[in-house]
Amino acid sequence: MTRFRHILVPVDGSPTSDKALDEAIRLAAFSDAKISLLHVIDELSHNTFFEPAIDYIQQMVPRLRAAGEDLLAKKGEKVLASGLQVECVLIAEGPGRVCEHVAEQARISHADLIVLGSHGRRGLGRVLLGSDAEQIIRHSPVPVLVVRGQDAVEKISN
Repeated sequence: MTRFRHILVPVDGSPTSDKALDEAIRLAAFSDAKISLLHVIDELSHNTFFEPAIDYIQQMVPRLRAAGEDLLAKKGEKVLASGLQVECVLIAEGPGRVCEHVAEQARISHADLIVLGSHGRRGLGRVLLGSDAEQIIRHSPVPVLVVRGQDAVEKISN
């Protein structure tokens, strides 16, 4: 089995993301690798375009940043409790899609693996919501391990 030195784990707080983090911790413990946790604030996915821009900038963006920092702190504690090194990165500004930020962070941090969760959406749900996992795979400069969420596993087995 390949031993990894640096594993990048994009986190969003979902159960699927948590499952991917658990898998990354197992791999990192086996390889004595460092884990980088990444949370990208996707402002467009939180914007309803009904609120005035100034309200959104002054109220919503700071809340998203605080929630991202809290998420990274909690997930970082989990990694540290496993006896591993961890680095937390929050991307809260700048143009670009989530997949582009993940790929760029993999380059910057010299990660040799990305571990991420996939919700396993199919059909219209996938078309409407897109697939972050698929786009990350397409843009990634390193191998990607996709961990399926429980919903995706149940859909396959039915």
